[in-house]
Amino acid sequence: MSPILTVDDLDVRYGTIPALSGLSLSVERGSLTALLGANGAGKSTTLNTVAGLLEPARGTVTFDGQDITGRAAHRITRRGLVLVPEGRLVVAPLSVLENLQLSSFARGRSRTAALDEVWELFPRLAERKSQIAGLMSGGEQQMLAIARAWMTKPTMILLDEPSMGLSPALVDIVFEAIAQIHAAGATVLLVEQNAAKALPICDHAYLIHRGDIIASGTPAELDENPDLVARHLGLDPEIAVPEIDRALHAAEEHA
Repeated sequence: MSPILTVDDLDVRYGTIPALSGLSLSVERGSLTALLGANGAGKSTTLNTVAGLLEPARGTVTFDGQDITGRAAHRITRRGLVLVPEGRLVVAPLSVLENLQLSSFARGRSRTAALDEVWELFPRLAERKSQIAGLMSGGEQQMLAIARAWMTKPTMILLDEPSMGLSPALVDIVFEAIAQIHAAGATVLLVEQNAAKALPICDHAYLIHRGDIIASGTPAELDENPDLVARHLGLDPEIAVPEIDRALHAAEEHA
């Protein structure tokens, strides 16, 4: 495989405050890659910069062989790189179907064909297509936000904290949706604090701390030092490490 996304030596500032400091990472085509870190580590800043919502002070972002550094967000989306932002941002008064129809274009296919694919991928949404989005559970709203991104037929999806604020049962729903879009062919870069959920489903993971990558590897490689992961997620290692271990071992047995 070859990288579809490469971020090289990225510096981003909010005024005089550094948010990213020389950050570099790459995402292999067809992979599900996780970017893990505590609040304020620079995870969302990384995604927003890649998606064109922030302009770096230094560094380059290359997507599918093209330099997209500093390009407008809508142009990046049209190239097939789509961000599902933190907080879901569904239009609460509209129905599920109307939210999906807000996707103004579907690359290389009709809107009808795109909707048919969404209903097939997410039968729960098909059952609720007339339901008002604001009356759905948080997990269902997150599924809808992912499905709305899928309407554009993306090559790659950036997911920003999709499990934030959800109950364990709803987190399971969201991670099932992530697995579905990955299985359907999307490359995924997943920003998460929930390492116990993210590590078992990803191919590769990066650990970010204070705006730079401090560790990376396959889940098995990171599992060799779960204390490092737990500490830099701001978690109690005595609680988090056993939970991460159990999730990884369960994934290995399932595989």
